[in-house]
Amino acid sequence: MKKLASYLFVAILGGLVAVLSFNYIQDRNSNGREVSIDDIPMLQANYPVPHAPVIGPDFVNAADLTVHAVVHIQSELQQRNQVYNDFFDLFDDFFGNRGRQYNNAPVIATGSGVIISQDGYIVTNNHVVQNANRLTITLNDKRTYEASVIGRDPSTDLALVKIDETDLPYLVYGDSDNLKVGEWVLAVGNPFNLTSTVTAGIVSAKARNINILGEVSAIESFIQTDAVVNRGNSGGALVNTDGELIGINAAIASNTGSYTGYSFAIPSNIVKKVINDFIDYGEIQRAYLGVTFREIDSEFAKEKGLEKIMGVYVVDVAEDGAASEAGIESGDVIVQIDNSKINSKSSLLESVGTKRPGNSVKVYVQRGNKMQQFDVVLKNRSGNTDIVKKDNLDLLGATFKLVPADEKESLNIDHGIQIVDLAEGKLRNAGIRKGFIIMFIDKEKVTKLDDIRYYLETKRGGTLIEGIYPNGQRAYYGVGL
Repeated sequence: MKKLASYLFVAILGGLVAVLSFNYIQDRNSNGREVSIDDIPMLQANYPVPHAPVIGPDFVNAADLTVHAVVHIQSELQQRNQVYNDFFDLFDDFFGNRGRQYNNAPVIATGSGVIISQDGYIVTNNHVVQNANRLTITLNDKRTYEASVIGRDPSTDLALVKIDETDLPYLVYGDSDNLKVGEWVLAVGNPFNLTSTVTAGIVSAKARNINILGEVSAIESFIQTDAVVNRGNSGGALVNTDGELIGINAAIASNTGSYTGYSFAIPSNIVKKVINDFIDYGEIQRAYLGVTFREIDSEFAKEKGLEKIMGVYVVDVAEDGAASEAGIESGDVIVQIDNSKINSKSSLLESVGTKRPGNSVKVYVQRGNKMQQFDVVLKNRSGNTDIVKKDNLDLLGATFKLVPADEKESLNIDHGIQIVDLAEGKLRNAGIRKGFIIMFIDKEKVTKLDDIRYYLETKRGGTLIEGIYPNGQRAYYGVGL
């Protein structure tokens, strides 16, 4: 019992000593001054942290360069009195928050944009800003600005807007012609209003034509990728692993309105040319080769006796056009323009679409069993190399050409301008169809494209257009201007 009592006494004594010591230490510590969280020094760990080796491409630097130059765009559209539905069904424009609106409530839509200069120029899609009466830009650091539209080009689905600010982060252009199928790319934008979202994928294909723009002379030569993009990514950046801008995201292939595996971007070389035209001239300077052509498949190659399935076949050459003056003829096969191989309509349009009237290009054609090179000076739609200004031809919604001599002979006419392509505009609204040859405007003879421009320059109200179709049917149309 004495031994047990001694053990118990020692245990109790030890416990008392521990309690007294703890309280003494606590009292000493409680004598310090009260501090805020900002006064506590943040020490860096000074011990080595093991890192797993990076497997595959490193996107960190490219993403860091890009997110600060990609902006969020909010568009307040014109008020509508009817239900407003998304446009593009199979190929959705993934333009965020475009739901149904009723009565007079404003339509608020969102998209993305890319800063391309430190003084506030921003490139985006045309469909992001069209019909908007107010644009609000939000930077990655949450600063907001009102933006003004500098220019829009429906034929490439590009637009240029500007905010009043300096010293902004911006992206530099890469060369989309050097982009390879299989190369890694990043898509940066604001899907579903989730700002500064980065996704990765590879280039799946180039020079894709998906027929969504619906404009006369539309240039569709998209970069196809499997980087994930969704509604709100419209106008965002597609960059390479060096952080260079190689495309502007524009559309997805989807039956649901959300990403299902394919996305499409406008190549940076087209973007650069269009945007520079807006800045330098205020209007797109579109160059034309002056040919009509078709793609070649095995059946057509056999029909025409072509040994190889390559290039595009020249069906017709416009009189006094760029190709005609250089010596290119109907029946030639265009296989290359400068350093770009030509195997489709979209690849030809892209090659010419990056040029301006007056630029010279080397066109390589297969004629018979010989390869020939032609130096072609590209022209504008009026058949010269002058700077183009916006005029009333845009309202007509048509592309024209001179009537070939053999067709004039077969129709027993000696003048006229033929419509070779027709989109939404005054002529289509009047009931005029593709192929129609305009011979007279208010009884004045039409012999060249400048005649149409001249006669319509001062026209207002109803105008009589007379002409003939290739089947010999004569027609008369009243067009309201």
